[in-house]
Amino acid sequence: MSHNKFKQVTSKLLQKFLSVDEIHDKKIKVPKNVLIIRQHNQFGDMLASVSLFRAIKETYPNAKITLLASEENFFAVENNPLIDRIFVFKKGDLINPFYLFKLKKILKGNYDLAIVPVTVAISVTSCILASLSDAEFKIGPKSLNFKKNEVDFLFHYRIDLNWKKCPDSYVSDFILDILRPFGIKTKNYSSIFEYDNYDIDYVNNFLQSINYNNNEILMGFHVGAGKPQNRWSLENFIRLINLLTEKRVTKIYFTGSSADNVELDFIKRYFPKSGYFIDKKISQLAALIDRSDLFITNDTGVMHVAGTTKVPQISLFGPTNPFNWAPVGVNKFFIRKSEIMNDISVEDVFYLSNYILDKNKIIN
Repeated sequence: MSHNKFKQVTSKLLQKFLSVDEIHDKKIKVPKNVLIIRQHNQFGDMLASVSLFRAIKETYPNAKITLLASEENFFAVENNPLIDRIFVFKKGDLINPFYLFKLKKILKGNYDLAIVPVTVAISVTSCILASLSDAEFKIGPKSLNFKKNEVDFLFHYRIDLNWKKCPDSYVSDFILDILRPFGIKTKNYSSIFEYDNYDIDYVNNFLQSINYNNNEILMGFHVGAGKPQNRWSLENFIRLINLLTEKRVTKIYFTGSSADNVELDFIKRYFPKSGYFIDKKISQLAALIDRSDLFITNDTGVMHVAGTTKVPQISLFGPTNPFNWAPVGVNKFFIRKSEIMNDISVEDVFYLSNYILDKNKIIN
């Protein structure tokens, strides 16, 4: 059976057994229990869309939120005070009867609402999971950017979503479009990532290991990115760092994971005595960035972690629209010249870095 034929057969079966009648009146009763299914998006997408949870809590302060997330993105919100319970969806464990029992128990949680948010793609799996829940009413996408959701019949409330309506919408704003018809909204688009005293102690030990003292400027750099087209050249980073540290008493560190080993091994040849904060907990990473005077990063997940802090930040963009994805707030800057990352010059980043560092020196 071809892939398309299989999709058609599956869709017909779902429609026969799980379809529900569409409701056009967007008035809903006050929910006590809300299930949000967001298991297919990346870590950065999840962290950038905390506004969805905040909007629900601001509109319905007594509502309890259960989030069904994935192994790839749950840690972006595992300590988020806006979420009451997280369950990690693991496709590979669906053959395990004990895991299936746990999943069924989560889906049968006496929910008033089940919501499937959307940013860059519609997840059929998320839609099916919502339909299998015991939620009294289900809200999901009818279409995304004029592309129809082939399983929209699983939802009572079907919402058309369209980035093209306002191409420069910030992701934290756009994700609220699934809830705006119901009067659920917020004006606060900031992300949250909390860390504890253990994380602070860990960071203090790391800073001691690189002989950092409070009289020095502390700068962090994230030179990797999951997508090669989102990486500014390592040669540019090296030139930039040499310029920034030429006349300043500075300590620098680099962040990354094992996926960034090639880039970090190259950087170590030029900065062997710098700090390397590799494969650490996200909460520890946030605690370290929060101690910094400046953090410079490619457009990638770590950019969103830095965005949850109050630290001055420069995010470098190429093919992605920064108005959609760049962190917002005081001291949050981005640079984009074109869809090609290396059209950003070293001088572009150097001059902005100097402006930030000099400005904060005057303020402090």
